[in-house]
Amino acid sequence: MVEFKKFQLDNGLRVIVHEDSSTPMAVLNIIYDVGAKDENPRQTGFAHLFEHLMFGGSVNIGEFETPLQVAGGENNAFTTNDFTNYYMQLPAENIETAFWLESDRMLSLAFSKKSLEVQRKVVCEEFKEHYINKPYGDVWFKMRELAYKKHPYKWMTIGKELSHIEHAKLRDVKNFFFKHYCPMNAILVVAGNVKTAQVKQLAEKWFGNIPAGKKYERQLPQEPEQTQARTLDVKADVPLDALYKAYHIAPRKEYGYYFAELITEILGGGNSSRLFQSLVKEKRFFSHIECYQTGSVDPGLLVIEGRLIKGVDMKEADDAVEEEIKKMTIGEVEEKELAKVKNKTEAAIVFEDMSLMNRAASLAIYELLGDADMMNTELEKYQSVTAEDILAESKKIFDKNNSNTIYYYSNN
Repeated sequence: MVEFKKFQLDNGLRVIVHEDSSTPMAVLNIIYDVGAKDENPRQTGFAHLFEHLMFGGSVNIGEFETPLQVAGGENNAFTTNDFTNYYMQLPAENIETAFWLESDRMLSLAFSKKSLEVQRKVVCEEFKEHYINKPYGDVWFKMRELAYKKHPYKWMTIGKELSHIEHAKLRDVKNFFFKHYCPMNAILVVAGNVKTAQVKQLAEKWFGNIPAGKKYERQLPQEPEQTQARTLDVKADVPLDALYKAYHIAPRKEYGYYFAELITEILGGGNSSRLFQSLVKEKRFFSHIECYQTGSVDPGLLVIEGRLIKGVDMKEADDAVEEEIKKMTIGEVEEKELAKVKNKTEAAIVFEDMSLMNRAASLAIYELLGDADMMNTELEKYQSVTAEDILAESKKIFDKNNSNTIYYYSNN
């Protein structure tokens, strides 16, 4: 059980405090309710660009890293299609440094053509290195566009295309910031060797006078139900043929999400999983195969992906995957197998919660989903899943009309 307390400032900033006196450290984590799905389809990649811009200094603090390092701290951030998360860890006695730094860039991020050009170059290089020049780097651009026709999950966090970042104007960047990066759209979590009264005082001191901003209300286009199978053939200079399959699943807050998570573990969760045992170890069709889900707030995807052994026929490999999928839809999972994946999930959750930084991030994300206490009830939801649930959800997910398949062929 992760204990925490919540309060809200007058400007709408939600604050969560998790006291842990067993550590000399403290974490300040702030999550903004903005991700790639909130971008203009003609100006994508802005949320990720801002992840970089937020480290470029603010009006009052020209250089972000040095004062944090002097205080013995470290920091990082990550952007998803659903939200943007920033976090710092430092000795608890220096926690006010984190409040000072984080509040100042929320209040007065430094906007300059120079800063934009520097970070634009960094992001463009990242785009080229990881998505244009890397083998299989374009597969998720293609898969998202194949699987999503309306919902903005159809583009990557890095952006739909490189030109959107290359042509970003300073005024567009400023408009995006003032629309989303404000107390009304943020959740602050402070965890570690701190006291709630101390955090209240510091939150009021450093964040209390920041203008609230306007609460962002989403009106995203909803993805219609997929009614026919979609396939795409790709040829590229990659070392091996690869197979990618994706199926729409339930959104994060519905029970179907938990069913899908356990299905991915049964099919592709490590060397004892069904896909690995059958298609890597026994039939030797694949050198590597895995199954996972995207963890999206809105309806996401369950994904199967694998690299074929050289010389293996793509259709034969695909048929073998389909055979394993079919088994999930015609027979209930044995209790022993279900218990094993539940235990593995429980161990992963417990292990993750051991880290103070992970606890802080989880509290922020769960609060964004609707209630930080979900962190303490998630395990019960996984444990309540039955073999009948797995069978019923497998039939729903693995409906042929719900499938998106990319056959990625090597030119070599």
